[in-house]
Amino acid sequence: MAQFFEVHPENPPARLLKQAVALLQRGGIAAVPTDSSYALVCQLDDKAAADSLRRIRGVDDKHHLTLLCRDLSELANYARVDNKQYRLLKAATPGPYTFILEASKEVPRRLSHPSRKTIGLRLPEHKALQALLELHGAPLLATTLILRGDTEPLNDASEIRERLEHELAAVIDAGACHQQPTTVIDLTAMADGGEPVVIRQGRGSLSALGL
Repeated sequence: MAQFFEVHPENPPARLLKQAVALLQRGGIAAVPTDSSYALVCQLDDKAAADSLRRIRGVDDKHHLTLLCRDLSELANYARVDNKQYRLLKAATPGPYTFILEASKEVPRRLSHPSRKTIGLRLPEHKALQALLELHGAPLLATTLILRGDTEPLNDASEIRERLEHELAAVIDAGACHQQPTTVIDLTAMADGGEPVVIRQGRGSLSALGL
């Protein structure tokens, strides 16, 4: 049965978020708010939790999962980032963007794309999620909360709890999100002199990045 934590989106109580972190550290899956839509998250280094995350979401190992990071220095531990890529990342973060980059050796091989060895990374702007990441002290593995058969992300925490209460350890309710997925940009070609490739236009503005 999922535990339900109702928090203020701008000033979430650390006491409640610490309880959610404890559930994640015991291998649980949580539904959390982001600056785009609600997402499912688990610990990065927990294979069983990652498998459960994919099962709930209804995706296979070819689907990019995303690492939610606290800042650019943490992101750079999990991806190979050159100076040009870094400047673009700095201009866009924190915000509703997912960047595809070459995974570093810090990323478990089972989590990177099986053929391309890439990983999706995010620096979210949502205050409650930032606080959760800070208390957890490490990136979280994430995927947008779109269930099999749905076309839009779930956006109401009560509905998430109702539909997934036996699948999740926690639901963090910080009110409605924007219900629009992130803008996804593949930066891997930049390492060889190429240009960023827009994979999906979402909430993040392309003009803000000069694209």
